[in-house]
Amino acid sequence: MKQILTAKAGDVLIGGGNPIVVQTMCNTHTSDVEATVAQCVRLHDLGAQMIRITVPGQSDVEHIRKIKDSLLALGVTTPIVADIHFSSQTAISVAPYVEKVRINPGNFHKDHEEAKKQFARLIQICKENGTAIRVGINHGSLGDYITNLYGNTPEAMAKAAMEWLGMCIKEDFLNVVVSLKSSNTVVMVEAYRRLARAMEEEGHIFPLHVGVTEAGNGDSGRMKSCVGISTLLSEGIGDTVRVSLTEDPADELPAAKYLSMRYGRKIVSSLTSLTINGRKAVASYDSPSWETLLFDVSCDFGKRLLDRDLDELELTGQYVDDSGKKVRIKESGAGTYLVDELMQATRRKFYRTEYIACPGCGRTMYDLQKALEEVKSKTSHLKDTVIAVMGCIVNGPGEMADADWGYVGEGNNKVSIYKGKIPLLRHVPQEEAVDRLLELIEKGSVS
Repeated sequence: MKQILTAKAGDVLIGGGNPIVVQTMCNTHTSDVEATVAQCVRLHDLGAQMIRITVPGQSDVEHIRKIKDSLLALGVTTPIVADIHFSSQTAISVAPYVEKVRINPGNFHKDHEEAKKQFARLIQICKENGTAIRVGINHGSLGDYITNLYGNTPEAMAKAAMEWLGMCIKEDFLNVVVSLKSSNTVVMVEAYRRLARAMEEEGHIFPLHVGVTEAGNGDSGRMKSCVGISTLLSEGIGDTVRVSLTEDPADELPAAKYLSMRYGRKIVSSLTSLTINGRKAVASYDSPSWETLLFDVSCDFGKRLLDRDLDELELTGQYVDDSGKKVRIKESGAGTYLVDELMQATRRKFYRTEYIACPGCGRTMYDLQKALEEVKSKTSHLKDTVIAVMGCIVNGPGEMADADWGYVGEGNNKVSIYKGKIPLLRHVPQEEAVDRLLELIEKGSVS
């Protein structure tokens, strides 16, 4: 008999037909308790229904306890999710102080059987404390056990998730959410679809956290996120969302709230007419803002392009700019720009450099947003090139699976530069790193 499950993090219910939950993540240093509390309060006030905070190590468990106590004293009961990389002991130590723990059990230990033992201990602690778990598996950080069997593929991501979920079922612990994120929308959508089918066949339907990881920033980051997330939500796949942008965490919330409301059937697109002739669509919009137009176009046509139901798109109509002026979409060039960005987001055509960039968190030891803008300004002329700008060495090399080149923060204003997953330069001063990256790219394109 099929069982549709609901996870509970504090007072927030995830899945089981409940409204889509909007979440984001702090980018303050966890050790700076005052700054992290202030950011949590601001994010709560802006509509975040769940807030994730990194816990880099054991010493930060006490910081999390203080952050949680301070928030409760201020009347902020938004559930806190502890983000853990690698250390099961840190996850076990912090679980009593938070409403949810995000982990990838496959990274607990190189020996798979030992990883399973450590995950079983975490399950027991979370069961005792009423703490939910998110099994968060990212493309590029699967671990040797699963990639040796299935490669670094959507199938491997779904298989890995099902194994950990099987352990949860065996331990009678069902307060679980699952995510299978990738910076590649095609990989991300296929992984979630495979997992949804596998859970349906197995009979336990766990709630899903959906998002495009390392989406970058600006219009491209928003469109890539909306394409991947909306494709799944339109199919009934997804119960909580995060739009990961290399910007202030508050900037993630408008797109996430739009997605939650649209697929909660509370808003409709500004699309006024649509003509489809063969594999080409002509769409007209009357949009109240540039942001709304960007979101609507991404959600109206992202799935069709990802699934290759369409090959061409033409946009007409108008939108209202920030000054209140109505702008013609086609005549202003906005239509061509949006179609190009949408084609890139759906991996149908690359018209510019593709950037993978994590949003940053308490592990980031340099100005990630500034670095991304500098990298973009000096490499935007490159074609058919994917560059990753990652905040830290912990998950950077593993999660930039699609990148040709990587710019990864080490801390202490130093950067490592990668070609694929191979580090070519380490300990490069941050002020020199972008130029060194460009030199290596240009040298590589000539050789």
